[in-house]
Amino acid sequence: MSESAAPSSPSYPSRVLGLLSGGAAGDALGYTVEFSSLAQIRAEHGDGGLAHPLQVPTIRAGGTIPVSDDTQMTLFVLDGLLDWIEWANEGSMADPSACVWLSCLRWYRAQTGTLPEGAPEPPTRWLEEHPEMHVRRAPGNACLSGLSSRDMGLPHQPQNPESKGCGTVMRSAPYGMVPGLEDTMVVSLARRGAVLTHGHPAGWTSAAAFGLMISRLMAGHAVDASVTAALEWLDTVPDDGGTAAAVRAAVALAGSGEPDGSASAGALPAALGDGWVAEEALAIAVYAVLVTGGAVDPVAMDPEAEALVPVDFRAALHFRSALHLAVNHGGNSDSTGSLAGQLLGAHYGMTIFPDAAVPAWIGEREIVAEAARRWVAATS
Repeated sequence: MSESAAPSSPSYPSRVLGLLSGGAAGDALGYTVEFSSLAQIRAEHGDGGLAHPLQVPTIRAGGTIPVSDDTQMTLFVLDGLLDWIEWANEGSMADPSACVWLSCLRWYRAQTGTLPEGAPEPPTRWLEEHPEMHVRRAPGNACLSGLSSRDMGLPHQPQNPESKGCGTVMRSAPYGMVPGLEDTMVVSLARRGAVLTHGHPAGWTSAAAFGLMISRLMAGHAVDASVTAALEWLDTVPDDGGTAAAVRAAVALAGSGEPDGSASAGALPAALGDGWVAEEALAIAVYAVLVTGGAVDPVAMDPEAEALVPVDFRAALHFRSALHLAVNHGGNSDSTGSLAGQLLGAHYGMTIFPDAAVPAWIGEREIVAEAARRWVAATS
């Protein structure tokens, strides 16, 4: 397992936009094959599976494809934290977890047209004004049912106590995006955000571990070091629901070399699972990013030839190779693609895209760009 060199010090705005747009790209591509088996994906896209956006007929025809509920919820969590930060910038106190809950209620209102009886009615903010946020994109049952209560889920009284679906980890990147936030606060916010809808330990520990990885990457740390830091934290948790074991298995499998059938074939080790639960989604994303870290193409190059490839180009190819693995499986491919894209976007910034611009084929690209602009303006 090797990790390609990162561009020298991506700017903070580049990392923010890279994370959000990288996640949206992985989400949108994965969403096109989310409910397909690997055999069906290969039957439609060839033996290598879905390896490039232009393989999607809509994109090839010049159109766009939508993001799923993963990006929708990530943006609403981001806007909840943004609400908290804007209050702080004005000199006012606010509870960040309550701000996130109110923003998730806005998402629920956008999806269902109503609010739970007796729940607080949050004022409309900019994100809810976009009609794309009102379109149902296969939202998770636990996310909907958890937010259908008048009561805010709390660590000692979570919503859906036995649920550990990936709806926690797939929306948790923003907790790691707050500049200068200490690890204990990242973990606390991720846990309080997770129990709004999911109560199983694997749900909140996966969300917290991913938030810690993002926090490290945003600060300029390497991918493998960021994963290691998250594992070190997981080892301190009395009951992590199996998250540490899942991530450690992903690291070990990535370190052992090629994925089953080789990276070019787009196959994931079966031991990682399908990604429908939080720890599996996190493990698949970590594996996809680590095992392709030395690639400048889906097929490995000679080290001397690789050294001649510009660093920025390597970032884009690492991103493409990681997404190739993350979305080509018969499981929760939009979530695993989104998580892998967020990790590399935070690491490389906008050099994950050849022209350093949000891809035109992402239907919600303008919303993603606006979210990044608002975030950077409030946190810089």
